[in-house]
Amino acid sequence: MQSKPKGLKVLIVGAGIGGLAAAIALRQQGHEVEVFERSRFANEVGAAIHLTPNANGLLKRIGVDARKYGAVLTEQLRDYTFDGELQYTLDTSLISGSWQHEWVLIHRAHLHEALKDKAQAPGQGTPIVLHTSAKVADVDAQAATITLEDGQRFEGDLVLGADGAHSVTRRHVSGKEVNAFSSGRNAFRFMIPRKEALEDPETAPMVQTNGTVLMWHSADSKVVIYPCVNNEILNFVCIHPDNLTNEYVTQGWNSGVGKDTLLNAFKDFEPGVLKMLNKADPETLKIWPLLDMETLPQWVNGRLALMGDAAHPFLPYRASGGAMAIEDGLSLAVMLPGDVSREDVPTRLELYAKARQERVLQIQEYTRESGRRHVGGKEAAIISSYIYDHDEWDHSSEVLRQHLWSQNQQVYYRQPTVFGPMPGPRQDFWGRSRAAASTKAKFCTASIRFKTSRTLLKNLLPSSSYSFTGMGSVAYATFSQTTLDGLDWLAGGGYNHFGLYIHGVQYKSADGQITEGSYLPVLFEDLADPILSGREELGFPKVFSSIDVNRRRHSYHVTASWRGGVWGRLNLTGLEEKSEEETQTNGSTKTPPNLLLHRYMPSVGKDRKGTPEAEYPVVVDSAEDLTVVPSRITRELRATDARLEIDGLDWNQLPTLHHIVSRLAEVPVYQVIEAKVVEGEGVADVSSARRIEP
Repeated sequence: MQSKPKGLKVLIVGAGIGGLAAAIALRQQGHEVEVFERSRFANEVGAAIHLTPNANGLLKRIGVDARKYGAVLTEQLRDYTFDGELQYTLDTSLISGSWQHEWVLIHRAHLHEALKDKAQAPGQGTPIVLHTSAKVADVDAQAATITLEDGQRFEGDLVLGADGAHSVTRRHVSGKEVNAFSSGRNAFRFMIPRKEALEDPETAPMVQTNGTVLMWHSADSKVVIYPCVNNEILNFVCIHPDNLTNEYVTQGWNSGVGKDTLLNAFKDFEPGVLKMLNKADPETLKIWPLLDMETLPQWVNGRLALMGDAAHPFLPYRASGGAMAIEDGLSLAVMLPGDVSREDVPTRLELYAKARQERVLQIQEYTRESGRRHVGGKEAAIISSYIYDHDEWDHSSEVLRQHLWSQNQQVYYRQPTVFGPMPGPRQDFWGRSRAAASTKAKFCTASIRFKTSRTLLKNLLPSSSYSFTGMGSVAYATFSQTTLDGLDWLAGGGYNHFGLYIHGVQYKSADGQITEGSYLPVLFEDLADPILSGREELGFPKVFSSIDVNRRRHSYHVTASWRGGVWGRLNLTGLEEKSEEETQTNGSTKTPPNLLLHRYMPSVGKDRKGTPEAEYPVVVDSAEDLTVVPSRITRELRATDARLEIDGLDWNQLPTLHHIVSRLAEVPVYQVIEAKVVEGEGVADVSSARRIEP
């Protein structure tokens, strides 16, 4: 009997947002985690933070619901010039549907509380051990040990440096002191009760709408105001040239300063802004140096990895400092699953850096550019899309997956495409076309079109030449099951097929030409003959599965299985037939989107494992297919309810399909868009399939 993986001993220096997020995720992966925080957590930072969709989704993945801790849904953005001219108003409800997760605003102290609660509470994995007032003096990156200032020494399998911009772990990676430096800007920050602004006739209109982020900007300064704590508190961030306030800045992050200094720094801003700033409580008004740092050539040394501001301090533009720290933490958890060996830790840490560095450096540059000048319009939308339309768990999972696949080159890389050609749907044994006979064949298709995760489906695209059209992190796809009958090439018989069709995909050729269509990653069929012909002649990714269809008067039920192991169920109920007039009017089949496939043919010979004989993209021209074999709908029924269940089972139950079905089981169904059953005659022979690249 195989023993259960023990997990690693993880030492995390720093209990900030990133450190705690990493601690929770690593705990849930089965590791033993200890966190060392230099402070006593007695005085939490009095400021708020954006949890943009890319960050909020990761927190929800580890079971942290920010809304339960007073987080406010971002409902509107308003951007003004410093003298009050409105540049734009954006209702985020108009675009929030393109994200998988909400954009929320939360008090930093409350976010820390949420993370600490989750990290230390009973639940999945062993609760973390949190050491406070634990100042780290030294780190051994090769042995994975840390030594505190009081002499205590702790040993682990790896160390994570999550100790912020003034990191003490950084020098143990870089080999020298690399310190953060002033970006040329400082920021005032403070909070006031929203009630104070609402009770003032001059400022009430500014904060009347819940969840509104307000921004005023000049050439070198910016004021940002937004709510948190259930819309009861307003958070202020007031960025300005550092020469105006450097005399008040100390080595710490939270230096006190007088209100007159704040008002003087923004004296040219519109009166309403100054009225708002004048509400600051001098006792809580703080000055915050905005720090930058030279790019580190590496984040990893042996068993030590940097994350968050220790690796890449962020300026407070684009709401990305905390988000990138959270992404770092979840990426590390992906790279270090519960069964990873101690020997693999250095390689996995390097893989984490590989997964993260390009994205982090790009977003860092976006924030710097936003500090140099006001970025708006289409440029801002493109930047926001790059940042928000991302799921680091999905991305890092794919990086790890590709790494694991690349470790052993002496294997055959074959998708369901590795069988020789046989006579089939397009021609008989003598090469004669079967198109005329195909017009009499019949089909019945049951389908569920649904809204799902674009970031997850992206991992099913075969190469970087494939991508989704448009922006956003949601996508649309269809699970479709078709029963064919009366096929001439099967002596009047038929078969069933069941596949996933990913909509809104495009392929970019080497010459820049774009081909759009629906991408088919896999098609299950219950007969060997069409599987062989479709794979070899067309490049379809077909595999075998038993597919059982049971029809009733008002329902349609599909069961997919392999030798008794049921892995899929599709149920449509409440079926009602369209009127005869409507069916007759729309009887001719509408031209569906083109179909994108990816052909892969392995080479022959044990000395050529992993080397494809052929690999290229394929497009099926649906309009051309209809000219070869016309198709006609004879009956259409719409369902009032539809359900889809996919179960990946295990290697014992699905010895040849588990790697495919387990990935399909990950695909979420956010919303069913349409469910129907369509009957008709005229079955395409798919002879229009062609290579996209020459």
